[in-house]
Amino acid sequence: MKWFASAALVLSLPFVFGGTKPITHEELWAMKRVDAPHASPDGKWVVVSVTEPSYDESAVVSDLWISPADGSAPPRRLTNTKGGESGMEWSPDSRRIAFSAKREGDETAQIYILDLLGGGEATRVTSLSTGASGPKFSPDGKSILFQSSVFPGTTDDESNRKAAADRKAQKYKARVYEGFPIRHWDKWLDDTVRHIFVQNLSDGSKPKDLLATTKLVTMPGFSGTQTNSGQDLQPVWTPDGRGVVFVASTNRNESAYREVRFHLWQVASDGGEPVALTQGGGEYGMPGFRPDGKALYASEEKHEGKIYGLIRIAMWSWPMTPGSAPAVITSSFDRSVNGFDFTPDSKTIYLTAEDATHEKLYTMPAGGGAVKPVGDFRLGCYSNLTMGGGSLFANFDSASNPPEVVRIDAKTGEWNRLTSFNVERATALDLPPMRHFETSVHGKKVHSMMALPPGFSESKKYPLFVVIHGGAHAMWRDQWVTRWNYHLLAKPGYVVLLTDYTGSTGYGEKFALDITGDPLKGPAEEINAAADEAIRRFPFIDGARQAAGGASYGGHLTNWLQATTTRYKCLISHAGLIDLGSQWGTSDGIYHRELTAGSPLWERNKIWTEQSPITYAANFKTPMLVTVGENDFRV
Repeated sequence: MKWFASAALVLSLPFVFGGTKPITHEELWAMKRVDAPHASPDGKWVVVSVTEPSYDESAVVSDLWISPADGSAPPRRLTNTKGGESGMEWSPDSRRIAFSAKREGDETAQIYILDLLGGGEATRVTSLSTGASGPKFSPDGKSILFQSSVFPGTTDDESNRKAAADRKAQKYKARVYEGFPIRHWDKWLDDTVRHIFVQNLSDGSKPKDLLATTKLVTMPGFSGTQTNSGQDLQPVWTPDGRGVVFVASTNRNESAYREVRFHLWQVASDGGEPVALTQGGGEYGMPGFRPDGKALYASEEKHEGKIYGLIRIAMWSWPMTPGSAPAVITSSFDRSVNGFDFTPDSKTIYLTAEDATHEKLYTMPAGGGAVKPVGDFRLGCYSNLTMGGGSLFANFDSASNPPEVVRIDAKTGEWNRLTSFNVERATALDLPPMRHFETSVHGKKVHSMMALPPGFSESKKYPLFVVIHGGAHAMWRDQWVTRWNYHLLAKPGYVVLLTDYTGSTGYGEKFALDITGDPLKGPAEEINAAADEAIRRFPFIDGARQAAGGASYGGHLTNWLQATTTRYKCLISHAGLIDLGSQWGTSDGIYHRELTAGSPLWERNKIWTEQSPITYAANFKTPMLVTVGENDFRV
């Protein structure tokens, strides 16, 4: 009882960090990774995957934890097996959870179902040689749909096993490609195709491949959205359970010279040729139905020959007429929507969107109307927003607070923490609050954050480390970061400057688009101007000791600084391009680079040479550390 009381007290405390211990990589790496919350439909429970990291990969532990949604008790471990679980989904009656896992005896990840009321171990419900992921219960809870990547032309698991055996027996390992792309980031693409399956849970029948033998999957440009872990068709059941709506492209093979369009499709739950629900110049994703089943919603992004477009919410009455235009209900909201969910009465939408280093919570009528902020949000970021039983849940973190699961008051925006996996460890650390300021460059407001070193004193002088984010369509977030942790970068005694240059998201569509035709020069001027302003504004910064660095697009800009200024004592470039032209020839994102430069390479637009660091190689004087991943094919 004493332990429970102390745990409940920790859960109720706000995030307050005033420790004296400097952060180390060991402390950072030991922070548990708290994944997205999954609220039960009745709103009584929240399940979350938690990974306990280790430098020894064999010692990493990843399990599901369950917490009362009202925070009346601390979370308890729900699974305790080797290997983690992913793609968690509740059944409509809030009794069962389904997930994907590779457990003892499994060659590939399979779907498991755990009965929370019946007790016992989770039951495996699939046994496909190609694996299974992303389970979703049908509205009546009697079936699940899931995804698997299968070999072209196969119709069942037997034919997939034969195809795999035939390939294994081949004496050559050559890859043959007939279209673009051939790689994604650090991985070579294979010829497997993402399919959707439906499995009846009561009659013991084999899963049904809904897309086998369809014309759609034989199209050379067919694909799901590409993620670091593979393709995703984002399937959801229709309200009556008789169909599945999913996201797919039919022109990915044209991605070298044209925008890839992802549209919504519908297929019957017992198979058949899919029907295209959307058409035209939009790109759609994240489909979902309102609880009353009377409307379909999805994200919509329109590039129309531009390098960036806001992500908006589109709505159709359901059932919908294929090809009908949606109502874009956030058309007047100048921010990209990252996630959204509905109240049980189908009257209100809650959504999150980036805004000047934060990801904030907003609300709007489900049929369209004004988008309004929920509460006065000035710290951190929400993510993975979800609703259960009329209550809002999300992850919350900030630059000084590792992610935890919180329950949000939908009226005030105030929240209570449901988990505290990292609170004790983080509380002991000296993590000074972030500082924010703006500067004006060429009549444009540019926002910056600063991280301060442990033991910070206004009376001391500190060197300035300018760190440049990648993207360019991203922003520095007031968020806990593992890979480039702001406080770990500041630990040696640096002030770390993080500037959202032109092209960054979170400041409106025009700000993100203004990088077109000026990919390096303009952003670099803004970064240098922000450094000048920080030195002028904060006497504790030693302007005689400046360094800069970045990764990916931040590496591109670091190389540009090497070519154009000697103000920095040293530079660090990770995964940065040196030659715009040569990167165009090796990247998996060719068309986007043409849009940024304003033309294809062969049209010899001056940007290709005037804003390519290699053009100014004779000016390289600053000592530089250059790093790149061996398999980072983009650079």
